[in-house]
Amino acid sequence: MADAGKDVIKAFLGEDTEFNGTLTFGGTVRIDGAFEGKIDTSDNLIIGAKSRVKAQINVGTLLVQGSLTGDVNATKRVHIAAAGKIIGNVATPALNIEDGAVLQGGVKMLSGAEAAAMNPPATNAGKPGGSGGTTPAAAPAGGEGQNKG
Repeated sequence: MADAGKDVIKAFLGEDTEFNGTLTFGGTVRIDGAFEGKIDTSDNLIIGAKSRVKAQINVGTLLVQGSLTGDVNATKRVHIAAAGKIIGNVATPALNIEDGAVLQGGVKMLSGAEAAAMNPPATNAGKPGGSGGTTPAAAPAGGEGQNKG
């Protein structure tokens, strides 16, 4: 998870800020305020130490330093820092939990193929020809129903 901490932060929700809705983005975003809703990205999300997040999260890499209530689907990694707390289910191929961190919920460790099949939403919303953050439903496991031509 060290990569997310070193990336340039493209958006920031400050401590005294509250937001309700859907957040779709590319790059690294940090939340230090209150957020409620849904977050979709194939990139990095940092939930800061003073944050209060209630959300369904689909992400590439997640770093939790504050409080998160909701389910997480991560295609790369979830890291819960010592002061971090997740109340909800986590599905990821890699999970790091520091001493003192809290995880109350189920964990599903994914293989690389399972994580890739989660197919997180496109992050080119708002760009010409962009998808607006929506993706078609994932194909069934095992390749059934996929066009091989």
